[in-house]
Amino acid sequence: MKKILNVLLLLSPLVTAGQSPADLRARLPRVEGWTLSDKIEVFNPENLFDRINGAAPLYIENNFREMTSMEYTRGETYITIQVYRHATPEDAFGMYAAERSTGLAAFPVGGEAQGDEESLSFFVACLYVKMWSNGTGTAGEVIREIATAFARETDPRAGYPAILRLFPSRGKEPYSECYTTSNYLGHEFLKGVYSARYRQEDLPYQLFVVATGSNEEARAVLEKYFTFTKQPLSFDEGELLVKDRYNGDLPLLWQGVYITGIFPENESLPANARDILKNLSGKLLSQPSR
Repeated sequence: MKKILNVLLLLSPLVTAGQSPADLRARLPRVEGWTLSDKIEVFNPENLFDRINGAAPLYIENNFREMTSMEYTRGETYITIQVYRHATPEDAFGMYAAERSTGLAAFPVGGEAQGDEESLSFFVACLYVKMWSNGTGTAGEVIREIATAFARETDPRAGYPAILRLFPSRGKEPYSECYTTSNYLGHEFLKGVYSARYRQEDLPYQLFVVATGSNEEARAVLEKYFTFTKQPLSFDEGELLVKDRYNGDLPLLWQGVYITGIFPENESLPANARDILKNLSGKLLSQPSR
């Protein structure tokens, strides 16, 4: 058993995301002309408010565990690095996606990155990383150099969560993928939801998946939803329609542990809504067992 555990530790890139602040610092590269400070600041859910104040609740909602703050300096210029460790890679991606900005450029760092000439944010494994500088000129290039090396050391295969990679590409709005830990569409019981925004026939909608742990858990989620909408609880697996007074009529397809659905943002559905749900659900069911 011990030998098996050791092999798993060597093979799994995600294990590295749980290492100590000192281990995180050790992954940062040497950069000519810059000094990596020995000072490391660490924050947890109890004191994160001291550093990021009003933003802390959203991080905690995304299962934040620990933030490590480090810094490079060159004279009066500095580059600050904040590494937020979350419980799972999905949580880290969800936090990154929640803070995406349409005004920033995308970069191939980690699973995805965005930034400008003074800042960069990206996700890799269980980590959401934010970097910025008070400098100008080549600061952006240095930030991306540091970020690329750090991400490669953490997980060279980083990418979107596997379920999101199954979403259809046709009509999908770029960089609209999200992972919501709870309160999707304003409902506390819609947890662990993968979603992306689409536009088809000039109709905007969200395609989403609730991935539960069992058929019983999936039924429990749906029973809570149908109780909220005051619809009969006598339903079986297959096609369903939720009449949500706040979000309109949502077509759902329940198969096994997955609930696939469409939220029509202007109350009108694309003509092929059923086919969209069936195709995505089929892909989900063809995955290896969860």
